[in-house]
Amino acid sequence: MRGMGNMQGMMKKMQKMQKEMVEAQDALNEQLFEGTAGGGMVKVVMNGQRQLVEVALDESVVDPDDIEMLQDLIVVATNEALKKVEDTTSSTMGKFTQGMNLPF
Repeated sequence: MRGMGNMQGMMKKMQKMQKEMVEAQDALNEQLFEGTAGGGMVKVVMNGQRQLVEVALDESVVDPDDIEMLQDLIVVATNEALKKVEDTTSSTMGKFTQGMNLPF
């Protein structure tokens, strides 16, 4: 019967960890991540759910004769913001899955 107490204790720990994981993911989803390019002339903001929520362009970067440059700057800024989301998610959620080989 001693094994049942250990099992209950383990289940309580798992439930606590699951609750903490959900809270951490919710907090990440609310966080905002900024990416910039062109010395800050292009700025994008993404939330933790990897949704683009804002794009800000300096007037000087809007050149009708060079649309390709603007497009490239938006891509660079977006990828920078996405990398910040990924890195923060990995470091935050990784502590829960460390050693378990579980995706999050």
